[in-house]
Amino acid sequence: MLARSGLVLLAVWLGASPALAEDFFVRNQDEYAGALKQVEAGDVIILANGEWLDFDLVITGKGRADAPITVTPEEVGKVFLTGQSNLRIGGEYILVKGLVFKDGYSPRGEVVSFRRTKNDQARNSRVTEVVIDNFSKPDRYESDYWVGIYGSGNRFDHNHMVGKTNKGVTLAVRLDSEESRENDHLIDHNYFGPRPVLGSNGGETLRIGTSRYSMHRSETTVENNIFDRTDGEVEIISSKSGGNVFRGNVFLKSRGTLTLRHGDDNIVERNIFMGGGKDYTGGIRVINRGQTIRDNYIEGMRGTAFSSALAIMNGVPNSPVNRYVEVEGATIEGNTIIDSRRIGFNVGADDERSAPPSNSTFANNLLGGIEGESFLEVYDDVSGIAFANNRVVEGGVADSLDSFTKAPVEMERADNGLLYPVDPALASLGAPRDLTPVTLDQVGVSWYAKPGSGSVFGASGTVTTVEPGEGTLVAAAMAAKDGDVLLLSSGEYIANRTIPLDKAITIKGAYEEGADAPSILFTRPTLIELREGGNLQLESVIIDGALAPDSVGNSAIRTTTYPIKSNMQIEMNRVTVRGLVVNKSFNVLTLGKSSLADRVSIKNSAFSDITGAVVSAAAETEDFGQYNVEYLDITDSTFAEIGGPIVNVYRGGRDESTFGPFVTFTGNAIAGTGLAATNTSGASINLHGVQTANLDRNVVAASAPFRIVHTVGTPKTSITSNQFAETPDLVLEELNYEGAHRAQLSDNVFAEGNDK
Repeated sequence: MLARSGLVLLAVWLGASPALAEDFFVRNQDEYAGALKQVEAGDVIILANGEWLDFDLVITGKGRADAPITVTPEEVGKVFLTGQSNLRIGGEYILVKGLVFKDGYSPRGEVVSFRRTKNDQARNSRVTEVVIDNFSKPDRYESDYWVGIYGSGNRFDHNHMVGKTNKGVTLAVRLDSEESRENDHLIDHNYFGPRPVLGSNGGETLRIGTSRYSMHRSETTVENNIFDRTDGEVEIISSKSGGNVFRGNVFLKSRGTLTLRHGDDNIVERNIFMGGGKDYTGGIRVINRGQTIRDNYIEGMRGTAFSSALAIMNGVPNSPVNRYVEVEGATIEGNTIIDSRRIGFNVGADDERSAPPSNSTFANNLLGGIEGESFLEVYDDVSGIAFANNRVVEGGVADSLDSFTKAPVEMERADNGLLYPVDPALASLGAPRDLTPVTLDQVGVSWYAKPGSGSVFGASGTVTTVEPGEGTLVAAAMAAKDGDVLLLSSGEYIANRTIPLDKAITIKGAYEEGADAPSILFTRPTLIELREGGNLQLESVIIDGALAPDSVGNSAIRTTTYPIKSNMQIEMNRVTVRGLVVNKSFNVLTLGKSSLADRVSIKNSAFSDITGAVVSAAAETEDFGQYNVEYLDITDSTFAEIGGPIVNVYRGGRDESTFGPFVTFTGNAIAGTGLAATNTSGASINLHGVQTANLDRNVVAASAPFRIVHTVGTPKTSITSNQFAETPDLVLEELNYEGAHRAQLSDNVFAEGNDK
């Protein structure tokens, strides 16, 4: 390749115009560095196909609107930035496209940054068709952004981001410099793929600004993106600045809301929210002044309070910028909200958030809840909202909203997939008929598959029969592939080493008429250690602790001592666990620090002679709002002579950014449980900071009490139809609430006659 100066001199000598652009094909980082020193407007740096390990990819320079400086792969989707890699863009009119970040994490605070240095921020630059796939830091609580947008006039479009597991926003627009404000950025046609529950604050998918700079205008447009199962925390989008436009985006089964958290004069229009009946799915949360929410379509939401289909907040009088500025001058009109659990007015009203909305309009909205349930709820004064021409087709309406017309409306699904009234006279109500939802094939990239939603267990379709014996189960588990099923015959299986589980496997007893379930014994302190990527399903097996050694911290199943960035699932059905007695605190399942189970499910199982806890999910004790399990379901099982609590779940602190934990404990029989001297909780069920708990139809005999501690938010605890004999009364505590405990108690029977 000739140097540019030589080409220009040659062109002049030949009497031709100087070359205006050049392609630099580079095969390694040294060649890239050499090309970077020469690039000018119109030049293209082409990265050779293959893996670029630990690549600090920096591009800066002065391109032009008609001649950007471009970084592109030899072939899209065939250049992989792995290990500790990142991208930084400075200068102006820079174009980067077609790269894939995977199998690693950024050593910096961002994977993709629209600034090279603090003083070299990108202007009028574009990142397109870039994939960031599970490129998360190893510790889930070490924070970074996947994308940080600075400068002005930049575009981020047709990119694919999926699987962020660590703390920090997926995409953040930063306003921490004057040149980054009133920025006119465009964020469009991106695929924001599944983001698992973080179990902590800091799991937003998109944020514009921060509370510190929320008095400034960002003037960023976010349009025609898809947010697919983005479940990180209560805020999917957090708008913390003014003058932003959110238009034409589609939200698919995503927990949380588009939240106008700070900043004024934002517009939310023509967006589509499809909750699919999933827990905690929400629509739009309104705070601050001058907000416009119009022509949106919201269907199938199951969230309440902060995650309602529509939540209009109360504010703090004379609020500081980091709290809740009262809603003033909001226009909410022409929206359809259908088949959704809640619309809330004055949400969050309390002694601090005592300022109701004012000078606002709520008009021409078509609204539908769930038959037989409360739908439109009011928590304070709504006289500052002018209501006009709103129709409710289903669900209960608060008495103070007597101006709403409530009557059924026949609706049909149009070609765009959305529901509209059949009666032409109602055409002016709700979302417009010309909405055209952006589709999955219109966002992200065409050459990189979007994730499905099937079960992780049995996904491979491979079933391997394992014969009884010493080491046979360990060998089969080590050889198994992700999604495999190990089928155990009746007999005894001895594991002489811990099984390190970094995949999804099912261990299942084969049904043999008249034969006992297969029995698994282990000679190490732990039978199965859950590691990164580990998911476990147990069915129709016996786990016996008779051969386990006496070691501190014994647990039949536990997470590794290293942080686990991916969430996991653990399921037990028709499982017997017995004889975990060699150590004074021998647990069945221990979820350690920096681990989070999306779901732990135990049903139709039996546990006996265990000195520790059955499920210990209490490792995050720093009171930062973090916890170890999102859903814990234990049903139709028996527990006898359990020394510790059957369930020990801890979520401390006062943060309101998460939904869980959610605990269901129903139809179980308990005897002689929670009485060991090592059980510091003094309880057979110990729930601290659990947000939703259902304890129903359990029979408890000669055991320690149930202990429920409420810490933050509006926890929902239901304790109903339980029978207690030789068991102390319930222990109910409120840490941050004045008044009686908020648990709902009914039809509980105590042998002494103290019925509740």
